[in-house]
Amino acid sequence: MGTDRGGIERAAARGIGAGEPAEGDDMAGDTGLRRTPLYDLHVELGGKMVPFAGWDMPVQYPMGVLKEHLHTRAEAGLFDVSHMGQVILPISAVAALEALVPVDIAGLGLNRQRYAMFTNDQGGILDDLMVTNRGDHLFLVVNAACAEADIAHLKAHIADVTVVEGRGLLALQGPAAEAALDQLLPGAAAMRFMDSATFLWKDQDLWVSRSGYTGEDGYEISVPDPVIADFARALLAQEAVAPIGLGARDSLRLEAGLCLYGHDIDTATSPVEAGLTWAIQKARREGGARAGGFPGAERILRELAEGPARKRMGLRPEGRAPMREGVEIFAKAEGGAPIGTVTSGGFGPSIEGPMAMAYLPADLPDGTTVYGEIRGKRLPARIVPLPFHPTRYKR
Repeated sequence: MGTDRGGIERAAARGIGAGEPAEGDDMAGDTGLRRTPLYDLHVELGGKMVPFAGWDMPVQYPMGVLKEHLHTRAEAGLFDVSHMGQVILPISAVAALEALVPVDIAGLGLNRQRYAMFTNDQGGILDDLMVTNRGDHLFLVVNAACAEADIAHLKAHIADVTVVEGRGLLALQGPAAEAALDQLLPGAAAMRFMDSATFLWKDQDLWVSRSGYTGEDGYEISVPDPVIADFARALLAQEAVAPIGLGARDSLRLEAGLCLYGHDIDTATSPVEAGLTWAIQKARREGGARAGGFPGAERILRELAEGPARKRMGLRPEGRAPMREGVEIFAKAEGGAPIGTVTSGGFGPSIEGPMAMAYLPADLPDGTTVYGEIRGKRLPARIVPLPFHPTRYKR
């Protein structure tokens, strides 16, 4: 059981939130790569640094991807996600933001967070993001790969868009995350899934949400640059917390059946095809208080009513060989045209076997056997419900 070297490098290439940074990020010497505020700490901890969409980021630490993955599931993993974009909008921009997303922003409670997606006129997804109502403003976290485009998109429709600078972002994930964070920030344990709160640490405001992208309970923490290294060290000083790289971040999110932008969702994929209908609240659906009014509403509302022609589905390949991104899926062991393509795939350490996600005809039921073509051979895989590994969010 393990992850091959090629798999690690591919995981890094597929990691969450790759992309170009905001102005002011440190440059990594003569390489031209950007560094997060925790670069020196990664090197000190033995992180294997790799070029990652313009950033110098840790793909793994000496523990290795497999053990990092399992440690996060069993205890707590600390991830540097400072390459994500952080944006503030005035609270007066609620209606303007609702005109860009098929999500109920007006109904988002105080200090609550919600998953959203920017859509285009064709009903495809420009990016996915998190939105928090912080009282007098909205706080957005966007994927860094799309940050520049997202910010331009926001500025084209909203007058007052502030790109947050001088703050890094940490994700603390796993069953021991609650106790570890509460030790440093008393009161964090009382937060519910998707709650947001501000805590004071060393005279600095830390913006905390109970969320993450591993399927585990945990937190995402926006920390001012001057104290982020000290705060990370204070977490890592606790026996349950270990540093985790991009390789395990990818396998954790895949086991949790979570989409990666640019792979499982893109400008041609609708939220309904992607199985993200849970993120489209009643208020924005047909008959709702603010139905439609977002880009691509005609297609998205039609697919909500009638169902899409294809859907994102989980696959469990037989045997040990992973079916990775790009593998074509067929209905039969021989003959016929492809019926879909794998968008994410790899080995799941927690489920001790290969897993993949693919877009397939929507009428195929769970349990159906399909075939992935790998090096000219068609290997069987079974359609299974998502997620591959149970999620453990704090409700």
